[in-house]
Amino acid sequence: MEPKTILIALLVVIAIAYHAFWYLTERRRAHPDSSLKPKGAALGAAFVANFFDTLGIGSYATTTSMSKLWKLMPDEKIPGTLNVGYVLATVVQAVIFMTIIEVDFTTLVCIIGAAVAGAFLGAGIVSDFSRRQVQVGMGTALLVASALMVLSMSGRGPAPGVALGLTGAKLGIAIVISFVLGSLMMLGIGFYGPCLIMISLLGMDPRVSYPIMMGACAFLMPSGSIQFIRKRSYDLRTAIAFLIAGPLAVLIAAPLVDTIPLFYLRILVLVVVLYTAVRMLLSASQERAQTKA
Repeated sequence: MEPKTILIALLVVIAIAYHAFWYLTERRRAHPDSSLKPKGAALGAAFVANFFDTLGIGSYATTTSMSKLWKLMPDEKIPGTLNVGYVLATVVQAVIFMTIIEVDFTTLVCIIGAAVAGAFLGAGIVSDFSRRQVQVGMGTALLVASALMVLSMSGRGPAPGVALGLTGAKLGIAIVISFVLGSLMMLGIGFYGPCLIMISLLGMDPRVSYPIMMGACAFLMPSGSIQFIRKRSYDLRTAIAFLIAGPLAVLIAAPLVDTIPLFYLRILVLVVVLYTAVRMLLSASQERAQTKA
């Protein structure tokens, strides 16, 4: 059996174990009068975000924007809900792109391992953040995401390389950066944009970013999400909606990756993300003023 096949099988086993842990944990907590019915608006948000995510736009900033606009959940619950609810959708993406796109196995495993370690440590910190800390962190993160989107759309990013893997010092740099990105992802900073830039700067073929970034996210999200589940730092009904609609959107979008013009969609997403970043930071400022009062 090929090493990549074993890695994909391991990912499927981890995903099953993670969802079993989530189910059993919430079953123990369940109250007779509590509703688990997924929110309709959250189903729509998850479908749209994961459709774009599969095309390479990213789902975290998009979902955060819709959550803020439609008031899907409290701001402090957004990082945990994104990570808990989007595990299955990301696993489906990873299985698809790890299967169809060739990438050096050692590079893939090293980046995934570093990202998982970063996520596990980062989630333990983020799950204890206050509402204002989350608002400041996510507002800043969305501004960073906007800058990365502008860089990508303007064509001013690094020239694409041709390598399918890394060795030596470049691999070491990729491991360190992936650890940091995995940790920051627990705050809601998407992994895809920064990972694509890292891969291009290190001279790799941009196409290998798909199995690398989706594989890394698929492995790191269960690790970090366990922390959010244990501390109940997420919105359950919204996460269930994400669990249902996300994978469906991925399966519909995957065959369309090379056929849909994305430039104008990215402009729309950019505007919405910038608006949400400002809203987040203004909310944080209001929280601070109320605390002082």
